[in-house]
Amino acid sequence: MPVAGEKNRGLKLSHLIFVALVFMSTALVSVWFRISITNIDYQIAGEMHRRDTLLEENRKLKVEVATLKSPRRIESIAMTKLGMHYPERDQVIFLR
Repeated sequence: MPVAGEKNRGLKLSHLIFVALVFMSTALVSVWFRISITNIDYQIAGEMHRRDTLLEENRKLKVEVATLKSPRRIESIAMTKLGMHYPERDQVIFLR
């Protein structure tokens, strides 16, 4: 027949094991959350870098578009490459 002290010791040991398992589970979940947060932080940093790169590229493209649309550039191309020139006064016809 088990002695009362042994039964009490077994009960304390089972409580201790239960508390240890709860503590370990909590610790593992906490570590998993921390790793997940760190991974998300890296993803956010990568996307912010990508955003900055795209904004810089967008700025450069806007400057290039403005340069290509320049009336002086268009006039220069029309005169040099296409052989165009301003019309003489008698070549202009006004419509009313």
